[in-house]
Amino acid sequence: MENYDIIIIGAGPAGLTAGMYAGRQNSKTLVIDKGMAGGLGLEVPMMQNYPGFDLIAGMELIQKMKAQSENYCEILENTVIESIEKTEGGFNLKTKNSPLLMTSDDAGENEFFTKSIIFATGSSHRHLNVPGEEEFLGRGVAYCATCDGMFFIGRDVLMVGGGNSAAQEALYLNNLGCNVKLVHRRDELRCEHHLQNALKENGIEVLWNSTIEEIKGDMAVESVTLLRDGKKEDYKTDAVFVAIGDDPSNELAKELGVNLDDGGYIITDKNQATNVEGVYSAGDITGGVKQWIVACGEGAVAAISAYNYLNL
Repeated sequence: MENYDIIIIGAGPAGLTAGMYAGRQNSKTLVIDKGMAGGLGLEVPMMQNYPGFDLIAGMELIQKMKAQSENYCEILENTVIESIEKTEGGFNLKTKNSPLLMTSDDAGENEFFTKSIIFATGSSHRHLNVPGEEEFLGRGVAYCATCDGMFFIGRDVLMVGGGNSAAQEALYLNNLGCNVKLVHRRDELRCEHHLQNALKENGIEVLWNSTIEEIKGDMAVESVTLLRDGKKEDYKTDAVFVAIGDDPSNELAKELGVNLDDGGYIITDKNQATNVEGVYSAGDITGGVKQWIVACGEGAVAAISAYNYLNL
């Protein structure tokens, strides 16, 4: 069993920043992620509001953050945490390889001990939960324009949502050369005004007061049943991109007895401390303003607080 001062669960913007700050204070630090470092940050097409960069893609910024963090901490990707147990003086974690990496001969099982934990587990994409959504996943249904947009250049696509993510991804798809329309259930968008202006300037049509009731096709998506102003209609499309929010990834925190709010987000104080001694949290899993810069700030505070807990 390997011993650490601080283990950070999640390698998105919050987790990578926490790893850097913890390691720079000479704490033996490990960052664990069930997938690739970056989390949902990998899916941000372009940002214009991250300090120091006029324009930068999420994937590029994650690569820079990961390289910087690796100077100060270990990063273990594609590793699933099976359990966390509170013990005397800290916590025991049991892990295994991601199912994508697992073989019949070696599940990559390991155990770690840490004196302190920082949850930076983020959130997962919220689904429409309509017929056809799961069936056509990867065949016209997608949750990441950056990942899958290139397959639909010159084709008709629908982007579902009305917040910043939906607007950003619609603009990205439009810039790729997709024929994109935005589907929004209300008569007013929730995204920032500059994004609303950009949608207008780029001629991206919004289908107001509309929801998708079913996704249909044969081998791939061909159309949707659209409920628009109370009336159902078949609407031709080659793809449905979904950006309607996220659900907190809180299973491990719940297992450890960490307090959650009514939305399932981890409750912290101003030092990013939870109700469990030695456990901190940062980033989208804490709710609030879900912005990259906020996640980084919380990650730094959580790391400093964990260091103070162990040393002061």
